[in-house]
Amino acid sequence: METPGNRYSRTTGSTVLQPLSDALHMPLEQVNFVTCQLFALVIAVWFRTYLSPRKAHASIRHGIATMIGVYLAVFCFGWYSLHIFSLVLLSYCIMVYASIEKVHSYSFILALGYLTLCQINRVYIFNYGILTTDFSGPLMIVTQKITTLAFQLHDGMCKNPDILSKQQLKESIKGKPTFLEYISYHLNFMSILAGPCSSFSEYVGFIEGRHIQSKLLIEKRKDTTFPDPSPNKAVITKLLICVVSLILFLTVSKAFPLLHMLEDKFIDESPLLWKLIYLYIATMACKPKYYFAWTLADAVNNAAGYGFNGIDENGNYRWDLISNLNIWNIERATSFKMYIDNWNIQTAAWLKRVCYDRAPKYRTGLTFLLSAVWHGVYPGYYFTFLTGIPVMWAARGMRHVFRHYFISSKIRKFVYDIITWIVTQLAISYTVAPFFLLATEPTIKLYKYVYPFVRCCLKNNLILIHSL
Repeated sequence: METPGNRYSRTTGSTVLQPLSDALHMPLEQVNFVTCQLFALVIAVWFRTYLSPRKAHASIRHGIATMIGVYLAVFCFGWYSLHIFSLVLLSYCIMVYASIEKVHSYSFILALGYLTLCQINRVYIFNYGILTTDFSGPLMIVTQKITTLAFQLHDGMCKNPDILSKQQLKESIKGKPTFLEYISYHLNFMSILAGPCSSFSEYVGFIEGRHIQSKLLIEKRKDTTFPDPSPNKAVITKLLICVVSLILFLTVSKAFPLLHMLEDKFIDESPLLWKLIYLYIATMACKPKYYFAWTLADAVNNAAGYGFNGIDENGNYRWDLISNLNIWNIERATSFKMYIDNWNIQTAAWLKRVCYDRAPKYRTGLTFLLSAVWHGVYPGYYFTFLTGIPVMWAARGMRHVFRHYFISSKIRKFVYDIITWIVTQLAISYTVAPFFLLATEPTIKLYKYVYPFVRCCLKNNLILIHSL
């Protein structure tokens, strides 16, 4: 029988909220995470209102943001947070003492290597996470930031501007940041728990008060100062999305567990159509927890005044500079690329910055491989990303061969969109299922029993497309 002492030993973070955890029947580390993010949301409002760039020096803002971030990490992860702090400090030493020609390589090897060793230790030495405290999430975000900053520094101080892309030139850094700027970028309270990763220059611009005005300046009115737009509407909207996402996750995911479709009775007795529908619903039900965490993190940054992205064509203020997903585009995606472009957007941007844009060849394969390594050492991650490579190639080929036949007619285009939506959602469900299953045995069983159904469905859709 589990005693309170045993429960407490399962986490290295604070146990102050253990009574609330017991009352809600939720793991303590999840209660700690949500509580800290809600606390960060309140602090963010104060940070924007009473510690704005007009009222406080940039050094004060850097320092306060860092101290609160360190506290949140210690509260959630206890001594495990030392891994996060140690990696940041080691990377700072590399930036200071390493050759600028090699700083990006050394930083990349250190950050990804440290992250991988920690994940191996947590998953395999501690038997797939017997210790429920999972510090790897913040460590993954820190890894993104370390490598992003290192490559941008290398671009700005070592490379010829003429060979840089427009985006690389825009994000390049001409001088090494101070220690305070460095730790603030990596450990600030807005992003230390759930990200997202953003450009270093954008973050420093936010701290110094240049973030919003730089996006509001009109070319013919450079001397004009515009009032800072309020993020309140964006924050409230995102909090409502969080509430809906949490409700969906707590209800639908329990009603449609993914492992249920691997039970022998389900495999033997369920009709083909229901198997495919269940696969889609079960994998879809796993997504709202990511919607919740990423949207809440986005709301925290917006509440602090960070994330403004200019004005859209309708004159509305945009607060999506560092948004991690576009739920509407995800759920209505009619291609594999459209889905990926709107899911975990900042991680995709990071992969593009440090791998895809720089790989001499095999860009897609190397990018998927880096994504798998970054996510962790569970076999399911590798099944997902290795499956994603041929699925991506197949989706590109199908679009190239068939799409131009359907764009001339609205009816044919509508039918085409319906078919490609079904195929895309089914392909995504098939691809990401191992990501949620994690282990090898259930993944192989899923492939064994689901693959023939997926192949049958794709074949029928191809026949339908040919007949149109």
